Amino acid sequence: MEYFVYILESEIDGTFYIGYTGDLEKRLEFHNSGSSTYTSRKIPWKIVYHEKFTDKTSAIKRERFLKKQRNRVFYKRLISTYNQS
Repeated sequence: MEYFVYILESEIDGTFYIGYTGDLEKRLEFHNSGSSTYTSRKIPWKIVYHEKFTDKTSAIKRERFLKKQRNRVFYKRLISTYNQS
């Protein structure tokens, strides 16, 4: 099974949200449906970055690394590099 680490950006205020999932499209639908307490306040969300992994453990490690950065400049650089590819 494939896993994804993703960064969402709120179209309301530009806030980022980082997570991991086995199904990227369903996860975006989940966040935009208001089912998540945190993300429901900032709907709509769009996927601005994602990485694919072959195992859950690697995806979780990468998600934790990204969350620990807590640095908007870091995230913007990562997203910018991703969008240039």
